[in-house]
Amino acid sequence: MKTEISTAAGFITRLLRTPDGIGDEQLRCFSESLQEALRDHYKHHWFPLMPSKGSGYRCIRINHKMDPLIGKAAGMIGLSHQRLFQLLPSELTLWVDPFEVSYRIGEDGSICVLYESPPPGLKTAKALESRNSCKEEWRIGRSSPSKNYNMMTVSS
Repeated sequence: MKTEISTAAGFITRLLRTPDGIGDEQLRCFSESLQEALRDHYKHHWFPLMPSKGSGYRCIRINHKMDPLIGKAAGMIGLSHQRLFQLLPSELTLWVDPFEVSYRIGEDGSICVLYESPPPGLKTAKALESRNSCKEEWRIGRSSPSKNYNMMTVSS
């Protein structure tokens, strides 16, 4: 669970990082606060033997309404919901499941895998660093990536 939560918090934190945005220390505090909130939220809803069980509960969602866990972590560094909405996509879904973390920007966007690992007893884990391609498309004014419903893996 630690790797999956760290991956999810790192992804949200990277979305908040802009040249004229939040300072490094504030981002570090935000990431730590979000990780703590996710650990508390998931502690009785993490099922490695049945990874899809509880997936909806663990889903982080922004859909013109701020996800309460992100909002709570942002509040810890004095970041308003208004500023969050300026920095984050208006539609973001982040799935944090045992052995996989993936996201989609926009309702019609592609699903991008940030982290995946085989269940214990199989091959070693691999972390995938996002190129932020979906973020870049969002930043240049597209509300969501192109309509492509194929699963894709993003790597650097």
